[in-house]
Amino acid sequence: MDLARATELVPDTPVKIVVTGKTAITDAMEDIVFGSIAGIAGKYIEYPFDTVKVRLQSQPDHLPLRYTGPLDCFRQSLRTDGFIGLYRGISAPLVGAALETSSLFFWERVARESFFRTGVCQREVALPLSALWLTGAISGAFTSLVLTPVELVKCKIQVPYTSSTAAAHIAPTPLSVIREVYRHQGLRGFFHGQFGTLIRETGGCAAWFGSKETATMAFRKLNSRNTSPISPTSTSLDLLPLPLWQQAVAGATAGMSYNFLFFPADTIKSRMQTSSVHSTAPKARFWAEGVAIYRSYGLKGLYRGCGITVMRSAPSSAFIFIIFDALKENFA
Repeated sequence: MDLARATELVPDTPVKIVVTGKTAITDAMEDIVFGSIAGIAGKYIEYPFDTVKVRLQSQPDHLPLRYTGPLDCFRQSLRTDGFIGLYRGISAPLVGAALETSSLFFWERVARESFFRTGVCQREVALPLSALWLTGAISGAFTSLVLTPVELVKCKIQVPYTSSTAAAHIAPTPLSVIREVYRHQGLRGFFHGQFGTLIRETGGCAAWFGSKETATMAFRKLNSRNTSPISPTSTSLDLLPLPLWQQAVAGATAGMSYNFLFFPADTIKSRMQTSSVHSTAPKARFWAEGVAIYRSYGLKGLYRGCGITVMRSAPSSAFIFIIFDALKENFA
């Protein structure tokens, strides 16, 4: 919670005498730096699972499925590339994770500030949940512009080549992928799949921030019922940080909501971004790609890899929020 609100709600507490001198620019810089740190930590946790997810999503329709499920994909990947192979191409995603998470927290703050400055909401009153879901959606929409090029490079590195030529088995690097995409498709090629990223991030980030705040609010109400009315801290319970396990549950809930609700958009995007840059055929559009997947495999095809994605998002998202909130609190 902002210190300004804390001093207004409990003016007789020692909180009032604390002066941070922080400006909007300082807050924005903190969001960028702390969000980058939290995003990188979360990416190291989730990346092997993300590699498996992308490989499951990108299997072609016209060939027998290479993997029967997440565990089979893990086994084949470990047998072929070893454990290190599951981290293939992590350099670009680490940059992407730093950009994504810092962008999410930055634009979410910008959205909140816009509500305050336009008079839609008042600073001294906590934002309603509907507004918090909306600020998340706004944040996701802007962040999608940053994510699409990064994820395109990541997906092309994660998915192994199937060509029989020796050159095709050389593991691509981020720079080699960037050169190939630019040579054959120009700058526009880096935004192939942007519509899918936009849908996933707008809806997913609304759920990410909204679910986290919903769970946090529920825990605060639970904590207030378990606190004695005469307790000196009961009047300012909502100003106190949640216990660590409650922060972890709220963050995990956010990650699972983000990934499950709009997973089909991510599946379509991954299919589009792993297509060959050498192909002269017209690039499949978002809806056409989605229809092709649905006709071949039904709804199950659109959720291929969803289970492992939701599973890995729980600890990753929990760590991201815990680290970010801890940094913000300690440097307040």
